[in-house]
Formats: sequence, structure tokens, C-alpha cells
Amino acid sequence: MLSIVIPTLQAEESLLRTLSALDGSGMAFETVIADGGSADGTRAVAAKSGARVIDAPRGRGTQLAAGARATTGDWLLFLHADTFLAPGWAEAVKRFMAVPENARRAGYFEFSLDDASRPARRLQSMVAWRCRRLGLPYGDQGLLISRAFYHELGGFRPLPLMEDVDLARRIGRRRLAPLGVAAVTSSRRYREGGYVLRPLRNLLCLGLYFAGLPPRLIEKLYA
Repeated sequence: MLSIVIPTLQAEESLLRTLSALDGSGMAFETVIADGGSADGTRAVAAKSGARVIDAPRGRGTQLAAGARATTGDWLLFLHADTFLAPGWAEAVKRFMAVPENARRAGYFEFSLDDASRPARRLQSMVAWRCRRLGLPYGDQGLLISRAFYHELGGFRPLPLMEDVDLARRIGRRRLAPLGVAAVTSSRRYREGGYVLRPLRNLLCLGLYFAGLPPRLIEKLYA
């Protein structure tokens, strides 16, 4: 069985689209929403869709870890609340889970934005290069991993930032595989922060993380 974990915080606007994209797949799965204290309609949207909502201390790493603990499936799919999976996601997931060797590997989706502009396409190409050459898919690309392997690696750490990079590094580039289906993420933060300035800021944060700066300090710059 597949368990889908989605961390949320004030995600009412995007969560409905994310959850709706999961319907009609013909695949059995459970959905656990790890909410960090939303004051909008996030919890109502989740409950209406049939997802189980749990409370978790605010922080994406902490929420992801809490969501994983609340699941029962042999496989875990971590997904952001502002990211929805394109048609064909369930077939790609089934194919990956059916390969015995993948029990100690992890799969990720292709990064895509709900924006057809040239800057958006350029960013998508940059992310594809990063995943291919560096083995660093981010959380907005989803992560499919067996429960046993997830626990073997120590799971998500309670980091305020870079929790996805931290886990990807422990998985290792050779054990990460593209699933061949898009995960479409909201482009709002790039339209507001700039298709140049925001990726540069993200790159700076990544560089500081690799240089050993504590994530709690990087978070202040990111925010």
C-alpha cells in the first residue's frame, strides 16, 4: 500500500488542486496531512477529500517526519501542498514499486511550473540539470521511497530548511531515479520573488548549507 504525506500551513488555496489530482487513479492509497497550525480552511479541505489530518510542530522537516509516523503503507510518497501530480503518476509509481531493486532506491517527479513563460521553462531546464548531474531533487518534485529504506536512512530530520536536500544526500545520486511524470508546482513564489532573484537566493542558501552553516541561520536569509 502507498501512503501519501503532505505537510501544510495555510494551504487552503492550493491543497484542493493537489488532492483532486490524486483522485481517479484506480490506485489504493492513504493520504495523511501533517498540518503545522493552519488558521484558514486547510483542515476542512483535507477532511472533505477523505484525507486524515494530524497536528505537527511547525516546520517542514518536522511535519514530514510526523506524517510518515502516522502512515501505514509499505511505500511513502512525500508531496508539497502546492504541487499536483500530472496524469499517469499512479502508473509511474506502480512501475517503480514493482521493481525489487527499488526497495533501496527513491524516485522523484519531473519539476514543472504552472507557467508557460520562457523564464519558467528556463528554470525547469536548470532543475532538470541539477537533478541529473548533482542528484538533488527538491521537495516540490515529490519523493517516493519504501518505508524500510526511509527508516534505514533515518527519515526526515527536524530541520527548518533543507530537509529535502539533507535526505537526498543520504539517499545518494546513484540511488535516485526519475519517475518520468511531471509534478506541477505553483509559480506564484517565482512570479512574486522573480525568476532570477529567487533561484539565485535558493542557490545561495544551498551553497551556505554545503559550507556548513546551520539551517536555522539559513532560514532567516530564506525568509
